[in-house]
Amino acid sequence: MSEPQLLSERVAGGILPRVLTTFDMVAIFVAIVLFITNAAVIQSAGPAAFGWWIIAFALFLIPCAIVTGQLGVMFPGEGSIYLWTSKAFGPFWGFFAGFCAWWPGVLVMVATGTLTISFLGFVFPPVGALPVQAQGGLIVVILVVAALLAVLRFRLTQNVVNVVFVAYGLAILAMFVAGVVHLLEGNASATNPWDFAAWSPSAEHGINFANWSFFGLAVLALLGVEVPLNMGVEIREEKAVTRYLLWGSLAVMVAYLIATWGVMVTVPAKDAATITGVAAAVSLGIGDWAGKLVALVLAAMFFIITVVYNYSFARLIFVSGLDRKLPKVVSHVNAHKVPDVAVWIQTVLAGVFTLLAFVVVPFASAKPADAQTEVYNVLQAAVTVIWCLSIVVLFVDVLIILRRYREQFEARKLAHPAVFWVASIVGALASLVGVISTLSGSWTPLISNDAGKVRLFGAEISYGTWFWLVGGIALASLVVGALIYLLQGARRATTSA
Repeated sequence: MSEPQLLSERVAGGILPRVLTTFDMVAIFVAIVLFITNAAVIQSAGPAAFGWWIIAFALFLIPCAIVTGQLGVMFPGEGSIYLWTSKAFGPFWGFFAGFCAWWPGVLVMVATGTLTISFLGFVFPPVGALPVQAQGGLIVVILVVAALLAVLRFRLTQNVVNVVFVAYGLAILAMFVAGVVHLLEGNASATNPWDFAAWSPSAEHGINFANWSFFGLAVLALLGVEVPLNMGVEIREEKAVTRYLLWGSLAVMVAYLIATWGVMVTVPAKDAATITGVAAAVSLGIGDWAGKLVALVLAAMFFIITVVYNYSFARLIFVSGLDRKLPKVVSHVNAHKVPDVAVWIQTVLAGVFTLLAFVVVPFASAKPADAQTEVYNVLQAAVTVIWCLSIVVLFVDVLIILRRYREQFEARKLAHPAVFWVASIVGALASLVGVISTLSGSWTPLISNDAGKVRLFGAEISYGTWFWLVGGIALASLVVGALIYLLQGARRATTSA
């Protein structure tokens, strides 16, 4: 079936240079998906953490990669889910899905700034002891510097990303080596990673529906598979689409497993499930100097992740500007052929939310640190819900597109249609588990979620203050996305009249 092309499909390739290789795409994929701190956070599941990882890889990461690969080879344009949903459902839903995929990227940059400070604080304790407001100011500085790097010539920026990516890989390898050294020195494992009895459904954190929140955590740790294809027209070779999905997925799976093992072997269970637990593992296994070196690398990586999030998500609103779903100025590119206005819009928005969470709300509170924690966690959880919902749309997109564009599918088919049906159903259900898990489990003890509980297949779903705050902000964000489209449409109609 032949459909009119979007303006962005026709012109984006002539505006943006083709500079990305397979290695670049793998580095971008890892920066987007692999938050190695999750290898420490999941330690609360004990040895069953490995089981939850494997299930999440099979039911979410791999289905995401399969579906993204097929859509990417069929329609390798700029904007990934924005483009694909436009093909499947039309302009409104294309913009709406793009908004749902874009909005989380803005607030995740606040999170990566926070993680950068956390690892700097591991090495330099005075940084970690800064007042909440000072930390907010430092995050704003990180955001601005990251934006300055993001608007440079793309090849130059990506070279910097690649160098830090290699260092990141070595740091993760050091976490595994720390566990090996710890055991070779005759020490017992802090927690026995080979205790497969802990996987039993009858175990405290075993593989059963009652512990489904661990599966939700693993799913949330794997979001972002489709994001590198926001830069679809900037890829040099078509083969890079499937290659980055293969090698990037393998890298993410191996990294999470070996880092989880390293932390579990070296760090006492009571201390393991902290953000900086991955650096502490290296300190305990190899030495304090090595732990601090790894922490510095991780600080550098989370700064670079801020850069990657900024330039990759900027492409989503760049194509919306080209298609006049947003004001034309959003599609502006600088002398380096980089969408600079989009980058700075995101930087300003992330800076505003940083000031809100770290300065404004704490200033008005009797307990600034608690207020900052509450606002920060609620905002991050709300955008996580939105991101998971956008992935559900991704899985629906492929089924519609396979039916509407049969000729293109047959010409670029990666697998039998049944594979995509299975991947879509399994992946969409896993995404919904991520939504429910986020709404059900409060990310901070400062906000209760104990007004009531519902049981479903043995899983316990809680609701209360946390549920209504996160769900309310997520819903309000979706309404804002729809209103932006409608208001811009009205403005276009007025202008043309």
